[in-house]
Amino acid sequence: MKSISSKRILAKKSDGGYVVDPSRRKAVKAGPEERVRQSTITFLREEIGVPLGLISVEKGLNMASAQYRADIVVHDRNGKPWMIIECKAPHVNLTQATFDQVSRYNLVVGARFLLITNGNENFCCETDVQQNKLSYLDRFPIYPDL
Repeated sequence: MKSISSKRILAKKSDGGYVVDPSRRKAVKAGPEERVRQSTITFLREEIGVPLGLISVEKGLNMASAQYRADIVVHDRNGKPWMIIECKAPHVNLTQATFDQVSRYNLVVGARFLLITNGNENFCCETDVQQNKLSYLDRFPIYPDL
């Protein structure tokens, strides 16, 4: 699968360890996970062709009377969730727990694709709700041009 490098991170930095998030239109603390998140947003925009307006960052989710936040939700051009992404810091191993986390979020979101990344490793799968099946992908899916 095409790699999302945590080294290609940000075009703009401000003083004090903050970065400008183009989706949220504000400066945010530039911790390791945030750097992976920003690198992923850059990848989605520049290499996959996702318009910035169709990328939601830290999208609030209500699940079982609790509040959660999905790192990134990518929508198709009709506004339907296309992919949900969970980002971890580069030193965090991607485990079944990480995948379970994004899968739980997807029960609310209903995206076709799931991605987990730490900037070094990426795992992407396609969901098939009708057959209750997940298929891991060898490459990043093509963004729909509707």
